[in-house]
Amino acid sequence: MKLLRFGLKGYEKPGILDVEGHIHDLSSIIDDIDGKTLETKLEDLQGLDISTLPIVSDDVRIGACVGNIGKFICIGLNYSDHAAETGSPIPSEPIIFNKWTSAIIGPNDDVEIPKNSKKTDWEVELGIVIGKSGRYLSKENALDYVAGYCVINDISERTFQLEGTGTWDKGKGCDTFGPIGPWLVTKDEIENPHNLHLWLEVDGHRYQDGNTNTMIFDISTLVSYVSQYMSLKAGDIISTGTPPGVGLGQKPPVFLREGQVMKLGIEGLGEQQQKVITA
Repeated sequence: MKLLRFGLKGYEKPGILDVEGHIHDLSSIIDDIDGKTLETKLEDLQGLDISTLPIVSDDVRIGACVGNIGKFICIGLNYSDHAAETGSPIPSEPIIFNKWTSAIIGPNDDVEIPKNSKKTDWEVELGIVIGKSGRYLSKENALDYVAGYCVINDISERTFQLEGTGTWDKGKGCDTFGPIGPWLVTKDEIENPHNLHLWLEVDGHRYQDGNTNTMIFDISTLVSYVSQYMSLKAGDIISTGTPPGVGLGQKPPVFLREGQVMKLGIEGLGEQQQKVITA
């Protein structure tokens, strides 16, 4: 299934995509695409005859594909070729940081360059959507706790992230720095999440053109690892790292400017497009 949320920001309704690409309104069946639905009603949706549900206008705004996200967890330097372009050693264990939930926006909403920013950057990433709550998960059972996958643009301000004191978080969690969606694609539709093409363009120039097969730590490892340090709740998101081609890695580095347009996507998971504005 391809689940999504549509409508005005803060008033999104749940929807589902049919094979022809039309959105059907699920609000008569469920309240939202959120942790509660994923944990208790996902199997019920599998057998639903969506042709009986109302079709939504094609020009409706698409929101983040998961609502009421409790934790937005990210993994740094998880692609060997991206670590190489930044001059960083291959991590011996996953690097965890957070994006604040106030960063979350829809996949096609505007992205803001924050005040005092000098180096706002892009990162296309595969997102894991947790579908069942748990902690201390084994690698063997970790995928049982995954509902599906989505596209994430891990927007980053490199000055805030790397050139001051403290952790990466303040350069990662600014408002609008977390476009998610368009769809939550359930894991049964993705034959191999470790062999997906992912890409990102700015103003039509392709900077990132990679594959999830160069991940250092796979999905089972990441879910298990994160669960050793915190309870994972249904509806939480784990963003799994980015392939090479970020602005910081260009020679010389290139960063986002007002008026530019980012377009990005992952094979089988859909596309995003954001206009860059100033805060």
